[in-house]
Amino acid sequence: MDGTGSAGGSHVAGGERARLRGGPLVASAGSGHGEAGNLVARSTLVNYAPATIATRPRHVSARFDLVLLASTMVLAVGGVIIIYSATRGNLSLARLDPHYYLKRQAVFVVLGVVVMAAVALFDYRRLEQISTVLYVAILVGLLGVLALGSSSQGSQRWFSVGGQQLQPSEFATVVLIIAIATYCSRRPDGLDFRDMVRVVLLAAVPILLVIKQPDLGTGIVMMVILMVMLAAAGIPGRYLVLLIVGAVLLVILAINVGLVKHYQIDRLTSFISPNGASQNAIYNVTQAKEAIAVGGVFGQGLFHGALTNLAYVPEQKTDFIFSAVGEQLGFVGAGVLLMVYGVVAWRVLRTAQLARDNFGRLLCSGVFALLVFSIFENVGMNMGIMPVAGIPLPFLSYGGSSVVVFFAAIGLTLSVNARSVR
Repeated sequence: MDGTGSAGGSHVAGGERARLRGGPLVASAGSGHGEAGNLVARSTLVNYAPATIATRPRHVSARFDLVLLASTMVLAVGGVIIIYSATRGNLSLARLDPHYYLKRQAVFVVLGVVVMAAVALFDYRRLEQISTVLYVAILVGLLGVLALGSSSQGSQRWFSVGGQQLQPSEFATVVLIIAIATYCSRRPDGLDFRDMVRVVLLAAVPILLVIKQPDLGTGIVMMVILMVMLAAAGIPGRYLVLLIVGAVLLVILAINVGLVKHYQIDRLTSFISPNGASQNAIYNVTQAKEAIAVGGVFGQGLFHGALTNLAYVPEQKTDFIFSAVGEQLGFVGAGVLLMVYGVVAWRVLRTAQLARDNFGRLLCSGVFALLVFSIFENVGMNMGIMPVAGIPLPFLSYGGSSVVVFFAAIGLTLSVNARSVR
């Protein structure tokens, strides 16, 4: 009686330990009777437990793409340095704090890193549930800035908050990516013509509100995001051609009804026909091209670019920051910068390929479009091969809203990557 009870009790205890440590599979292994069954259970438990412990999921931060993260930080820190180099001389001549823009951009970068970390730790799949709220919120912001925003240089794009300027149109780019990804991911079999029309209308509302400010550059970026994401969603080629034609017609319509200001039209026409353009329209590009040419192969040296340090290049800390890189660091420095951008673009595209679901893939496709087109357009306009559209160079151009938005976009990519299929 005691022997049977002892064996049975040992069997129950062994089975219970197996159930707690190894689940049903281990428990069933110890379902034999007597000491033999107990030995089998314990043997299975010993062999199974280490595997269970070894495959325990790590914290999501341990799965972040460190190459993407490091490349992004190199760009951001480099941006702070080049902004300081391009602004300190002119500020000193004006008897102002030469570290003014350095300190402000450093704060923007720190804030951007915090936002990037928060977005990366947030499960991107939950964005589908709140995409409508985000979309409505950004429409309210875009409408609000038209009514209550502060004006500067003929544009009404900003809210003044505590001495800082908040630009809703910058945030609209990321919200548009989330909204399009949400709609298209719910059509796993592809988009038909009606779906395409719905997505275009979804994007057209914020795009028109942005162009109304007027912020033609951001509006163009949003159009590019729309087309790239529709292509990634599997839209037929003939529909994509129609969409491109529609985008061109939309820009023409915006010009004809006065949504686009005369100075913006001059910028576009000066790119198409520079010989017939006014000096005011081509002055910025002419100075930027001269600064890049002066830099030569190795540049004038950091903090030694006379054209950009003394503000002979207008907006040298924002739209034309690449000219400062070219003048001070030369062809080699500019080439290294473009290589780092290439690494960032590659890692974003790689994450899109590894994404575990269609929503994540589309999110990364939108981020890829945002980054690559912004880089291409900004560098191109500094070299005179693209029209001046006021698009910032990611992580290098001065500005709080743009820096935070680009960091948020990288955060989205990190979130998808950390939860991707490996």
